[in-house]
Amino acid sequence: MRPVSEQLDILRRGAVEIIPEGDLARRLERSAKTGTPLRVKLGADPSAPDLHLGHTVVLQKLRDFQDCGHTAIFLIGDFTGMIGDPTGRSETRKALDREQVAANAETYKKQVFKILDPERTEIRFNSEWMERMQAADVVKLAAQYTVARLLERDDFAKRLRESRPIGVHELLYPLVQGYDSIALRADVELGGTDQKFNLLVGRELQKWAGQEPQLVFTMPLLEGTDARLVDGKLCGQKMSKSLGNAIGINEPPEEMYGKIMAISDELMLRFIELLSRAGDHPDPRREPLAAKKALAAEIVGRYHGAEASRKAADAFAQRFQRHELPSEIPEVRWNGNGETVWVSRLIAEAGLAKSNSDARRLVTQGGVRLDGKPVKDPQLEVPCRGSVLVEVGKRRIARVVFD
Repeated sequence: MRPVSEQLDILRRGAVEIIPEGDLARRLERSAKTGTPLRVKLGADPSAPDLHLGHTVVLQKLRDFQDCGHTAIFLIGDFTGMIGDPTGRSETRKALDREQVAANAETYKKQVFKILDPERTEIRFNSEWMERMQAADVVKLAAQYTVARLLERDDFAKRLRESRPIGVHELLYPLVQGYDSIALRADVELGGTDQKFNLLVGRELQKWAGQEPQLVFTMPLLEGTDARLVDGKLCGQKMSKSLGNAIGINEPPEEMYGKIMAISDELMLRFIELLSRAGDHPDPRREPLAAKKALAAEIVGRYHGAEASRKAADAFAQRFQRHELPSEIPEVRWNGNGETVWVSRLIAEAGLAKSNSDARRLVTQGGVRLDGKPVKDPQLEVPCRGSVLVEVGKRRIARVVFD
């Protein structure tokens, strides 16, 4: 275990708020004296199958605790995932079924070990204790908090003012998250700034259960790739897969590299501050291109390895700086029966768009080229003969060969 003074420097770095701040040193000193690591909890509901760079901000802090000798607990909220976290929601979240939650949870388990040390990580599921609770236990838990206090949450208060519905199950969510801290006997809980209310509920419930209340660490939220500087202030929603402004840690290396290179210059300083672990980094205000290349290489290297990072950088330079086609272009076979096909369907079937409607949108926005020529009509009929080179945006390309 590192010296307490060194731990304090590492653990405070990047945190927005530590509650209570003055208690951190005391807990660390006691841990060092007794040789008992702190139990540090980070929970995530498996509401989507992929983790993105926004998630890694708080995951990196959990890794900092590991590197200081403490126990990391990554809690997968398979039970709370079926409720749906109302944080930041303007409407009731659609509940996930058990099969969706289980499938997403499996991907989470694999992805977190791109950051965390598996030898020093407990992976837990809150269904372990929540599914054993009786109705009387839930009522007893609910009795520890008033409706008035729950409605102090900004998102609940806003929905109430706007006469938007709030489900009773949503009011239970912070209580269940707080009970997780009791079940895990957490010493510390980590979360984004938007989770502060839920984290503080955990402290209150631990007091009720006769436990020492956990320390709360809030970490900054990473804006999405579409954020912009307005009147000197960074504006934009947080990174989210559902908003289409995220960079997934499981995305292919070239896709990840290209997305980082496409980030606006004004956003780079924020991304470097929250994501980079490199001590020496080009200043994005003076050398924006060098800063992007350095961050892209670092991030891709972290999640895919140094060789993949080098290849992604070479592919980007070839495609976007030298304007050359990739040396290896994926080939897609198509049984066209000698007829024609709408370009939008062709793009979707080739795997270059999520759906036919997504393909139509890409075409109308001018992001599609056939054999190097731009296409604007989503109903353009493409002859199903020979082959055609299809480019979608700046990073997706395939050669469709008609059988």
